[in-house]
Formats: sequence, structure tokens, C-alpha cells
Amino acid sequence: MIGTKIRQWVEGIFDIEPHERLKVLCLSVTFFLVIGAYTVTRDLKNAIFISIVGKEYIPWAKVASMLVLIPAIFIYAKFVDDLRRYQLLCFYSLFFGAASLIFTFFIGHPSIGIGNTDTSPYRLFGWLFYFFVEGYSPFVVSVFWAFANSITSPEGAKRSYGFIVSGSKLGGMLSAGVAWILFARSARALPGDFFSDIVTHQAIMAVSSIMLLLVPIIVLILIKRVPGRYLHGYEAAYQVEKQKKKEDTQETGVLAGLKLFIKYPYVLGIFSMVFFYEVIATVLSYLRLGIAQAHAENISDVSKVLFEMVFKTHVVGLFISVFGTGTLLRKLGTRVCLLLIPLSIGAFLLYLMFETTPEALISAFVGFKAINYAFSWPVRESLYIPTIKEIKFKSKSWIDAFGSKFAKTSGSTFNIISTSLGPTLFLPLHSFFFALIIGLWFIAAFLLGKRFDKAVVNNEVIGAED
Repeated sequence: MIGTKIRQWVEGIFDIEPHERLKVLCLSVTFFLVIGAYTVTRDLKNAIFISIVGKEYIPWAKVASMLVLIPAIFIYAKFVDDLRRYQLLCFYSLFFGAASLIFTFFIGHPSIGIGNTDTSPYRLFGWLFYFFVEGYSPFVVSVFWAFANSITSPEGAKRSYGFIVSGSKLGGMLSAGVAWILFARSARALPGDFFSDIVTHQAIMAVSSIMLLLVPIIVLILIKRVPGRYLHGYEAAYQVEKQKKKEDTQETGVLAGLKLFIKYPYVLGIFSMVFFYEVIATVLSYLRLGIAQAHAENISDVSKVLFEMVFKTHVVGLFISVFGTGTLLRKLGTRVCLLLIPLSIGAFLLYLMFETTPEALISAFVGFKAINYAFSWPVRESLYIPTIKEIKFKSKSWIDAFGSKFAKTSGSTFNIISTSLGPTLFLPLHSFFFALIIGLWFIAAFLLGKRFDKAVVNNEVIGAED
């Protein structure tokens, strides 16, 4: 049964026009590299911050990162006006890859880096590294999806997004698995061994940097080898952009994304999908970090526990992307799939509330993250397809940077409040909070799916009147 399903999944990808196949394969390899790099840096961010600054300051770091990224969004909006879509992805991949190499060097610095075991909120490097990695999602992962959405049609998304996500799961499994093995060895290392805490962290960061630096090569292969007619994406949106270019009205300013975000309920609906997920993710992630720190003796132990969870997440995510994502999108459609997201997440949270143990939290976290990366994320990203470029890139940057960080700030605020109230109120407080979020999430998904179907059926481009 499983073998038959895998064969059908592979045949579904290769039984398409050769240029379309090459486009899908290039996007899959690109996402493999992007998520492979992002997977290790995201959790190294937490481990290094705990080691240098302290776990109790993580909620405050999430709040501060929301403000720090605002100037970066304005710069990004200017780049959207000046650069082509693929050039944006190449630029940010190169920038983060090169900057990551610089951070790799300073991680090993005896006083600035993790060799200094005195934690303090005044150690600037820990904060800078945290803010830097927080930029990965809105300016690398998000730009990848914006590019993919701009060259993919709604039907193409149903057919190929599951395969593209599978590439990312393989990248995440590879990087997380290697990191897990290295940190397990580093945690048992004796003084003088080569695989020390510092060397292991630097080696993993260096590999992450190289993966990002390879992204522009794959993107350029896609642009050079795939004819332009296969890169139109949603044809109605392509014609709108073509007309705007002809009339020389493409440049809309750095605040255009924010204005469209406020003006269109559809864009606000996409934001709600991100907001509800990030709020719950922040709460679960904080609880997860507490478990990792409680079972660790040093920074490598913390990283080992975190990457073990991440590796399991990508394994489950690969299974979902191969057997579930594409099939559900094709057979049920985007609207129903949007409703399945809060329902499935709610099931994991309900399990966690009945089984309030560390093992249950780890299982719930793995399932929650796997569903998001392998199913929720591609479904949510496909919602941008029937929109104009300013929404795909500029409004999306506000949602994935400021909006996402606002959601994390809200989750961090809840973490601060729940921590101050003590363990006796843990179950009733978290149960009420999770139930409220899931209920609102389901309502928003219903309305958003309805609007998406209407736009696609009527060949409508959301935002075209601007």
C-alpha cells in the first residue's frame, strides 16, 4: 500500500511537461537548501541565547525582535520595487549566508561567544544573534514562498506543493539529524576533544551558511532553463502585472504592503492564519525549552534535545507531505484543507491537556510542527496566488515579519503571565487559551477559504484595483 502510494506520488510529478517538471524540481531543491539551513539556525538561536543571555529573557527577545525588524521591512519593500522576483531570493540568500559566516566566527570568540559561560542580559552578541536568526523566516523562507507563488497557478499548487514541501522535509531531516548526532557526541566530549561545544556549533553554522549560498545557483538554473511562459503563475495576476509594467505604475512605495494589509479583509485573513499558529507555537516552544534545559548539563545537551525533536518533526512532516498534502489539496480543495488545519491542531492540543506530561508535550509539539510545515504552510501560501505582486511580496513581508513577531509577542506575553501565576493554574489557563485560539482560527479559515474559491472561480485578482 505504502509502496503503491509512493510510486503514484513520484509518477504524478514526472508525468507532466518537462519544463514544468524542471521548475518543480528546482523549487524543491531550493526549498531543501533553505529549510536545511533554517532548521539548524532556528534552534541554535534558542540554545545560544540561553547559554549567553538566559532562558528567562526569551519572551523579551521575541518582543524586541518585532521592533528591530521594522526598518528591515522598509528596506525590503524598496528592493521589491527595484529588483525582479528571483533577484530578491538570490540577494537575501547571499546576504544571510554571508552574515551567518560572520556569526559563525564570533560564536567561537573566547569572551563574546559561547566559550564565556557567564549568562547576562548585557551580553550584546546573544541578542544580535537572536535578532539575526529571527530575520530568516520573513526574508529567506518567506521570499522563497513569494517567488514560488508568483510562478505557480492554483492548479499547479495542488499538484506540486506537496512535492516541494517534501524536499524541505528531507533538508530538515538531514540538517537536524546531523546536528543531533554531532551534539550527542559533543555532549559526551572530554576536555581537549576536537568535537567541543564551540567547534560543533561553528561547524553546523558553517554548513547552514553554505546551503544558503547555494540557493542562487539553483534559482539561476531555473530562470535560465525554464521558458518564461512557464513562469507566469496565475495568468490573471500576470496580465495585471504586465499592464502595470507597461503603464510604469509598478513602484508603489515602502508602505504599500501595509496599506493593502489594512485595506483588504482577504489579506487580514491570511495574517490570522499566521497569527493563530505563531501564538500557539510560541507557548509550546517555551514549554519545550524548559524540558530541554531541565534534562541538560551543558549547551550541547540542550541543542541535542532540541534537534532530536526537530528531526522527529521532519520525519513526520515528510510522511504527511508524501501521503497527505497533495492528495488532500487535489481531492478536497483549498477551502476544506484550511478547515482541517485548526481541527488537527486542536486535536493535538486536546491530547496535551489530558496528558500533561513532558512526553505528551514533546509528542504534541512534534505533531503540531509537522502539520504546520508539511500541510498548513503550503495551503496557507497558496492563498497568495490570486493576488497582485504587492500583496505577494510587500504585504507578505509585513505578515511574516511584523505580524508574525506580533503573534510571538502575544504568545510571549501569555508565557510571562502564566509563569507568574504558578503551576497550579497551568491546566485551566492553557485549556481556555488554546480553546479560544482554535475557535477563532476555525472561523477565520472558513471565511478565507470561501473568498479564495470565489476569486479563483471568477478569475479575479485580489488587489488589482490598486
